[in-house]
Amino acid sequence: MSSVIDFLERIGSDAQWRTASEDEIELALTAANIEMPLREAILAKDVSKFEALLGQTPQLGMMTPPDEEEGEEDEEDEDSGEKPQPKGARDSRFHASLLRS
Repeated sequence: MSSVIDFLERIGSDAQWRTASEDEIELALTAANIEMPLREAILAKDVSKFEALLGQTPQLGMMTPPDEEEGEEDEEDEDSGEKPQPKGARDSRFHASLLRS
C-alpha cells in the first residue's frame, strides 16, 4: 500500500503529470510496480474502488441546527417557574455517524 501512496504523492507534487496522457500514467504505474487492480482504479478515476482496495472507509460527520420550536420551550419554562437550563445544554444537537461501505 505504501508504494501506491508514495506514487500518488510523487505525481501529485509534479505539475507535469497534470497534462499527462493516460498511457503515460499507465507506464508510470507499471514502472512503480503498482498492482493491476489499483492501476485500473487509478486510471478509471474510481475513488470508491480505490478506497475499497486500500481498505479505507469514508467517514462523515453531520451537524443539524436546533429546531425553531425551542424558543417556545424557553417561554414555557419561565411560566412554569422551572429553572431554565444553560443555553448550550439544550441547544446542542450534534449528530455524527460513520458510514461504512
